[in-house]
Amino acid sequence: MWPSCCKGRQSVEILRLIQLDLDLKFKTNIRELFEEFDSFLPGAIIGLAREMQPVYRHTFWQFRHENPQTRVGGPPPEGLPGFNSGVMLLNLEAMRQSPLYSRLLEPAQVQQLADKYHFRGHLGDQDFFTMIGMEHPRLFHVLDCTWNRQLCTWWRDHGYRDVFEAYFRCEGHVKIYHGNCNTPIPED
Repeated sequence: MWPSCCKGRQSVEILRLIQLDLDLKFKTNIRELFEEFDSFLPGAIIGLAREMQPVYRHTFWQFRHENPQTRVGGPPPEGLPGFNSGVMLLNLEAMRQSPLYSRLLEPAQVQQLADKYHFRGHLGDQDFFTMIGMEHPRLFHVLDCTWNRQLCTWWRDHGYRDVFEAYFRCEGHVKIYHGNCNTPIPED
């Protein structure tokens, strides 16, 4: 039964959505982020920035060991460091219309990819998008690091000091700071 406020109203279908973590600080108007949807290539359904920590170098360690020439888990620009879901642009209309994405939501498909990559993640949606991005990069629009300037340095001090800067480097004017790992965000 519809509440009295909503009787007779038609439903509104949301076509695009920006999903954000709470530990962010904007340095620009969010409208500029929304305009990134206009840069999605055909087939892209989700916009994310690359992960700026070697977390997926670590998580994909067994796959990387078995495939020493792989780009999986490697640092940018040639590597595939995975995604960070602190700032996400979701083209819901394209997601609904993508047969590929629909298939990837099936538990058997997820298990097949997890088995292939020996993947046992711990970061929820971010792990899912990272894993399917290794196999199907055309589903993603990669946001510039300045749209999700992650500040966490935990992995630098936990076994990855030698490669940390290759992941953490971000050139350009920061548009959104991400205080992940409870990292303080710079004051204005």
